[in-house]
Amino acid sequence: MNTDDALWPTYNDPGDLHTIEAIPLADRGLPASTYRLLAGSCEIRPDRTALIVLPEAAHWKHPARFTYADLLASVHRTANAFHGIGVRRGDAIALMSPNCAELITATLAAQLAGIAAPINAGLAGEHIRELLRRSGARVLIAAGPDLDPRAWATACALAESGVIDTLFVLRPTGAGSSAARLPTIDGVAVAYLADVAAGHDAAAFDGKLPAADAIASLFHTGGTTGAPKLAAHTHANEVANAWMLATNTLLDDDSSVFAALPLFHVNALIVTLLAPLLRGQTVVWAGPLGYRDPHLYGQFWKIVEHYRLASMSAVPTAYSVLAQCPVDADIASLRTCMVGASILPTAVRDGFESHTGVRLLEGYGLTEATCASARSFPGSPRPGSVGQRMPYQKIKAVRIADDGSWTDLPAGEIGTIAISGPTVFAGYVTGRDADGHALDGLGKLVDGWLDTGDLGYVDTDGFLYLTGRAKDLIIRGGHNIDPAVIEDALLSHPLVTGVGAVGRPDPHSGEVPVAYVTVTPSSDVTEEDLLAWATERVPEAAAAPKSVAVIDVLPVTDVGKPYKLALRADAARRVAEQALDGVPGVGGVVAVVEDGSVVIAVSVTGRCDVTDVKTALDRYPLAWRLEEEQP
Repeated sequence: MNTDDALWPTYNDPGDLHTIEAIPLADRGLPASTYRLLAGSCEIRPDRTALIVLPEAAHWKHPARFTYADLLASVHRTANAFHGIGVRRGDAIALMSPNCAELITATLAAQLAGIAAPINAGLAGEHIRELLRRSGARVLIAAGPDLDPRAWATACALAESGVIDTLFVLRPTGAGSSAARLPTIDGVAVAYLADVAAGHDAAAFDGKLPAADAIASLFHTGGTTGAPKLAAHTHANEVANAWMLATNTLLDDDSSVFAALPLFHVNALIVTLLAPLLRGQTVVWAGPLGYRDPHLYGQFWKIVEHYRLASMSAVPTAYSVLAQCPVDADIASLRTCMVGASILPTAVRDGFESHTGVRLLEGYGLTEATCASARSFPGSPRPGSVGQRMPYQKIKAVRIADDGSWTDLPAGEIGTIAISGPTVFAGYVTGRDADGHALDGLGKLVDGWLDTGDLGYVDTDGFLYLTGRAKDLIIRGGHNIDPAVIEDALLSHPLVTGVGAVGRPDPHSGEVPVAYVTVTPSSDVTEEDLLAWATERVPEAAAAPKSVAVIDVLPVTDVGKPYKLALRADAARRVAEQALDGVPGVGGVVAVVEDGSVVIAVSVTGRCDVTDVKTALDRYPLAWRLEEEQP
C-alpha cells in the first residue's frame, strides 16, 4: 500500500468502515499536529488557494485570497510574534472575534506557539473572565473597533481590569491601510496583530514544535447559563477527527468548502478548516456575521456557483431559510450539505431537498469528542439516524445505575450514548499550576468512554439513533417521558418546521409535558389543531402534551443548538402568572435562569401579602423570590 492509499482510503458507503479499520490508525501516517497538517499540505501544493475570505456577504465578489504558501508564512510570522512575547507550549492565547482572515491565521498560530482558547464574545462578562482565569491566558486577541465594536468594548474592559497583559487587535478582512488609533492602557501592551507579526520570520517557527499529545485548544462548552466548562483537545484529537471528516470520497482534492459558523465553535475549526486543509482543498469563508448575515441568503446560490462550492456545514435553521430562497444560479457543484447541532425537522429536510435537489446529510458530535462522531451517506439513507460511527470511534448505549455503574445494552435498545476512541477529549480544565493545566473528566469519562448525556440506540451496522437528552427527560409523577416522542409526533405535521417539548411545573404530577412549535410562513394552523394532532399520534396518553404554543422561533445557543432551558423558563412563567392572577399587589412575573435553574421573580408593591404569593406558588415545584417593584 502506498502512502497516499494509506492516508486516503475509499470511503463511499457504510460497508467501507470495517475495511478502513483493518489498518491501525497509527499506520495511516497522520500528521503529528495541526501545524504539521498545514505544513504537509503546503509542501505538496504551495500555490493552491487555501483560503478565500469574504469581507462580508454584500461584497462576496471581492474576497481576500491566500495560497497554502501564503497561509503557512502568515502562521509562522504570527506564531513567532507570540513566541517573541514569551508564549510557550503550555500557555493559552484567548481569541475573541467574529470570523475574519486574521482570526483564522491567529487560531492556527496560537496552536503552534501555545494553546488556542477561543471565546464567544456574546458570553456574559463574568463568564469571559472565568474562562480567562481557568485557561490562564494573559494574551487576548480581539476584534478591533472597526470589526466588532461590542467585542472591542469587552476587550478594553478586560484589559483595563488587569486580567490580561497583552491585547492584540484584529481588523476586518480586506481593511485598508488606515486604522483607528488604539488606546493606551496602563500595564497592557496594545497593538494591531498584523503590525507586530509583520516584523517576524515567515520561513519557520522559532520555538519547539507541538507533540501529538500536547494540548492544542481549549473550547468552552455550554455558555447559556453558569460558567462554561473548558474542554481540552490535544493535537492528536483534532488531527484524527479532521482526517475522519476529510476521508470522504464524495469530495476530492479540488473541492471547495464553504465555512460560515463562528470559529469559537468546534465545527468551524474541525469541519471547515482543519479537514479541508489536511486534504489540500480550498475553504471559502463567509464574512464576520456568517449565517447571521441577512445579505448572505439573497446571494447564496450565486456564491455557490461562482466559487463552485462542493460542501457546506450548517445548522437546521440556515437550511430552513435557504429552502425559501429562489435557486437563481447553477448549483450543480454542491454535493455535500452537512447538518448537525440539533434535530433536523422533516419539514426542513423535505423543503430543502425538494427545493435544491441536494440531500442533507446528518451528523452527530460534541465538543467532548472533539467534534464529529457519526456521518451519513447520500447513497445509503437510514431514516431517523444521525449517521454511522466514524472510523476508529466506538459508540454504544449503556444503562447507568444509581450507583454510577454501567451496563452495556444490545443493539436497538435505548440507553445513554457513550463514545470511545482517538477523538475523546483529554478532560475539562479545572485549574492551572506550574506544571500546566489540570484536567478532569468530571464524571463524563469512565474507563476511556465518554458519557455524552444523549439518549438513543445503535444498530448492528453502527448507525446511531438519538431519542433525546437525559437531562431533558420530562418526569411526570415518576414516569419518564422522552420529549422526542412528542417532538416526532408534531414534526410529522406538514406545516411544522420545529418543535421543543419540555416539562411544565404541575402541582399534582411534578411536571407535565408541553410543546412549543414553529410553523411554515403564512400558515393558518392553530394551536388547538396541533394539540389534537399530537394527542392522536403520541404513543402513550401520559406523554400527550397539555398545551402547544406556536412561537416565531425556537430558542437556540449562539451555535444553533436547541436551548430548552429557555422553553422551560417560559413554561414556568406561564404557570406562575396564572397562579398569581388576581393576587393583590403583584406587579409582574419574570422567569430568570440562574446557574442552570429556573427562578420565578415576582415583583410586588407594598400592599402585597407575601402569604398570598406563597399560597399560590408553593403548590408548584418552583423556585421563586419576591422583588420590590420600583416606584
